[in-house]
This record gives sequence, C-alpha cells and structure tokens, in this order.
Amino acid sequence: MNKINYDLQFKKILDEVSTLDTPPRLLLHSCCAPCSSYVLSVLIKHFDITVLYYNPNITEEAEYQKRLDEQRRFIDMINNGETEFSPILPIKLIDIGFDKAEWETTISGLENEKEGGARCYPCYNLRLEKTASLAKSQSFEYFGTTLSVSPYKNSAWLNEIGEKLSDIYGIKYLYSDFKKNNGYKLSIEYSHRYNLYRQNYCGCIYSKKADN
Repeated sequence: MNKINYDLQFKKILDEVSTLDTPPRLLLHSCCAPCSSYVLSVLIKHFDITVLYYNPNITEEAEYQKRLDEQRRFIDMINNGETEFSPILPIKLIDIGFDKAEWETTISGLENEKEGGARCYPCYNLRLEKTASLAKSQSFEYFGTTLSVSPYKNSAWLNEIGEKLSDIYGIKYLYSDFKKNNGYKLSIEYSHRYNLYRQNYCGCIYSKKADN
C-alpha cells in the first residue's frame, strides 16, 4: 500500500486557492499558539482564517485558559503587525469554552493505552468533528487543524479523519502534514522569537503523566 503524501495534497490545494479572486474561509482548529505559529505563517497568504480553540482534552482549567490567552495574544500580534507575518485579512478566534466531560466520555475505556496510541484517535476525531460541524453551520469553505505540525501526532490518522468528516459534512478538508518543510522546527523558532508559552505535553492527564 502506497503511503499518501499529504504535504503534496496540501500544496495542490494552495495552488487551487491561489487562483481565486477571494480567499476562501478556513476554520482552523488549533491546539496552542506555538503549534499555530508556523501553520498560520503559511496559511495567511491563502485563506480568510478563523482559529477555533477547542481542546476539551486539557485537564486543568488554568492550563486551558493559559493556552487560550496565549493563542489570543499571538493572533493579536499578527493582526497588529507585530510579527513578520502579513495576513490577507485579520485572523479571528472562536473559543468554545472549557468542558472536558465530553472528552472523558469519548476516551472512556482507553485510559491505559500508551500515549500516541489508540486513545489519541477518538480524541483527534472529537476535535475535528466539532471543527467540521461548526464550519458547516457557519458556511466556511474549508476546515483543518494545526495538529499535524507535531511529530508526536499521527498525520495519517488526522487526514483520514478529516477526509471522512469532509464526506459527512460536505465541506472541504485541508489536508496537511505541517511537520514537513521544517514546520515543527520553525514552530519552535517562532515560539522563542515571540516568547510564546510552550508546554511539553499535549494537555491531557495521560500525556502529562507520560512526560513525567
């Protein structure tokens, strides 16, 4: 079975949207400001972006709020011309709010799975389905996620889920493997350059335990 080159599919989408008179609206799920940094630097040249901060996997409300505040601060920096990035249109932000109950139900029975294993797939699906559903209800043309920038996230799973949800909701999915082209390395560099709060675990209690 041939491995799918999601980065190539991503570049084909960028080629298509670059020919449009108006940048298409993209609802971009983001896990945090550092991961969004490289992704936004690439996408702001091609899309009218709204960032969706939906991360019910984060265990502590204080941590959730800290990451949200940092995401908002970074978007404001871009919109105010305080970074090297120049968006076509101002980036917007949607926060659904802190509520981990649905996530706990979603991963129930998988608590003892290893980090990066079977527990992560339904977690990806939960966050991407919320993104696709909201994108559909608010007439976005594309939906996607920053998650594939991390070498610890399974890009094949993310794109498989995105493709499935694209068919279900009738909205285009932005295929990606953002860790390619030094994406992860650049996200770290941007985090240092713009003094972004950068954590060493994905947010859930199990990844936190695995890191300790």
